[in-house]
Amino acid sequence: MNQIHKFTSSRLFSLLGSTRKARIISASALFLAVCAFGAAGVAPLAPDASDLPVKTVQESVVAPDLAPQINALEQQSSNAHFVHEEKIRAGDTLATLLTRLGVDDEAAENFIKKDKVAKGVMQLKTGKRVQAQTDDEGNLQWLRATVVDGKDDPVTNIKITRKGDGFVATAEPAKLERRVEMHARNITSTLYAATDSSEDGAKLPDTIVKQIIEMFSTNIDFRGDLKRGDNFNVVYETFWQDGEFVRAGRVLAGEFTNKGITYQSVWFEDPQSKQGGGYYSFDGKSLKKAFLKSPVEFSRISSGFAMRVHPLSGQWKQHKGIDFPAPTGTPIRAAGDGVIDFAGTMNGYGNFIIIKHWNNYTTAYAHMSRFGTGMKKGAKVSQGDVIGYVGTTGWSTGAHLHYEFRVGGEAKDPGKMNVQAQAPLTAAEMSRFKVYANDMTHRFALLRPAGGGGAATRVAAK
Repeated sequence: MNQIHKFTSSRLFSLLGSTRKARIISASALFLAVCAFGAAGVAPLAPDASDLPVKTVQESVVAPDLAPQINALEQQSSNAHFVHEEKIRAGDTLATLLTRLGVDDEAAENFIKKDKVAKGVMQLKTGKRVQAQTDDEGNLQWLRATVVDGKDDPVTNIKITRKGDGFVATAEPAKLERRVEMHARNITSTLYAATDSSEDGAKLPDTIVKQIIEMFSTNIDFRGDLKRGDNFNVVYETFWQDGEFVRAGRVLAGEFTNKGITYQSVWFEDPQSKQGGGYYSFDGKSLKKAFLKSPVEFSRISSGFAMRVHPLSGQWKQHKGIDFPAPTGTPIRAAGDGVIDFAGTMNGYGNFIIIKHWNNYTTAYAHMSRFGTGMKKGAKVSQGDVIGYVGTTGWSTGAHLHYEFRVGGEAKDPGKMNVQAQAPLTAAEMSRFKVYANDMTHRFALLRPAGGGGAATRVAAK
């Protein structure tokens, strides 16, 4: 047998494997390797890049026509409007104000002087904002301003707008945005130093500081009890218009820690019963003190609830109220929360107000020189609100307030009455109160420093 044949048949056969499966796999791999080697051998080499043909393409690019855009910009520039804002200064006249606003428009000035609504611009108080839009020649396009009341609260928004060759003026009630703010303060020296500045950069409004003092003064002597390390948290409402702060409202909740004891109080006004609000402890007990003994601050009693000789008729008769002498114009405060039941003139009482309270209680105030803002039948008032001013109207021999406390329409001696000025919460009201109080508790938790605590908690007595 040929030796070569012997090697290629037997030896090669043995190299492919000893089993039939192994020999099939090995043969397949050998066949694929031979094919790959053959393909590489016959494949042509890649051409040299320098030998490739080059084709030059030329196209004309048309530039866009910018003339219309330029003309439009020039036209907008020629019709440009400018908005100016100024604040009223002491001694301002309409002419000086319009000049600072960039208004050079005699027709606009004449319109403001003559139009009944537009005249309100001339009554603006120092510090109030006025906005105006003009064209590049100073012609007025529109002007906006807000008229405020005696308490500096916005009441009317005035807008003067160009319409053709003339102007129109419109007035609408001011719309205020209500916000709820909450702040924490640490006492390092005095209360006012803590409220003037802080790490959060906010200064607490003076009216809020006053409410904090009133809320906790029964428990804390703010002149001598405050210690370094005392702290307080407060949640209160503020009112804004067009992004500008207008005024602070009511303290909604407060807690003050003094000498390791924390006092708490929360304002609640039930949205369904609409009986007026008041301060409560967090367990729902009213903190409202009894009806005010004197609706006029710092006044003596000139005539009590007793028999007397009437100063006008000379007859001996029952005086069914308390007289508080005071100068004309002295503020008169509501003795308790309630609703105005009567506001007007009544016989010998002169200018007269009756306030209806809870549980068939009413209080009456006579001889006023004038009524407070918004005092009309159906208006809600809170204890301490100014409802009018001392005067001598009606059958009065001198400036004083005649004050009556009535139960079921019958006059009672207010000096002997010590009734709660606010009705306790009903079961339904208590349920709604707990939801509200839990929200305030959560706010206080956010204000407290991490790891703080350890102070005993008490109710802020009112």
